Amino acid sequence: MPVFAANLSMMFNEWSFLDRFDAAAAAGFTAVEYLFPYEAPPEAIAERLARNGLQQALFNLPPGDWDAGERGIAALAGRFDQMKADVERALEYAEATGAKRLHLMAGLGDPADAAATTAYRRSANYAAERLADKGLDLLIEPINGRNMPGYFLNDFGTAERVISDLGLANLKLQFDIYHRQIIHGDVTMALRRLMPITGHIQIASVPSRHEPDGGELNYPYLFEEIDRLGYSGFVGCEYTPRGSTRDGLGWFKPFARN
Repeated sequence: MPVFAANLSMMFNEWSFLDRFDAAAAAGFTAVEYLFPYEAPPEAIAERLARNGLQQALFNLPPGDWDAGERGIAALAGRFDQMKADVERALEYAEATGAKRLHLMAGLGDPADAAATTAYRRSANYAAERLADKGLDLLIEPINGRNMPGYFLNDFGTAERVISDLGLANLKLQFDIYHRQIIHGDVTMALRRLMPITGHIQIASVPSRHEPDGGELNYPYLFEEIDRLGYSGFVGCEYTPRGSTRDGLGWFKPFARN
């Protein structure tokens, strides 16, 4: 049975960030993820995790200046030193929270630009090697251009080639089913083929990005397929609730902690 992680950046927004941990646990989740933890002290997050018996599934490395429109800096030439410092900052939070996987955002850029490609591969190689020193996985995630126009890593084939070419055991794919369906479709066959390099899965309905209980995809079937493929990692619930978070958890009831 999949182990679902509530995404606290998108779910339980009726509460302040730290109180979302309590709300997620009360709703029956045993794990959480979020985009960025950096506005809260790592010790405060660790306390909420421990208090609620929650596992930390995933979070992102710092994304650059998010408010100014940056969406990661790994593919930005000239930002390598900042990326290295960001890795160290993220590792402080990983140590405090027990997170075993971190996501490196590529940033905005042209996939055909040789300088961006060189910068991205250099960043991914460095970050993965640094995380390997701590026993952690580095994840890379293709993101569709509708939700994030101009994102550098917008193709699953490119992500697969980066992972293969760098050849690092702890560099893995963040397989967001929502993004996969929008970019390429063919979700089930992609899961079957890419499962050996997949380190994390995320879900949302398509095209609305709401609860995984309608739209184009048959999630009950996909959950069974994920189990059949022997996936033992987390499934992140990276969706925006239609209304209140709790009212939209009918799909989750069979999986909730009692």
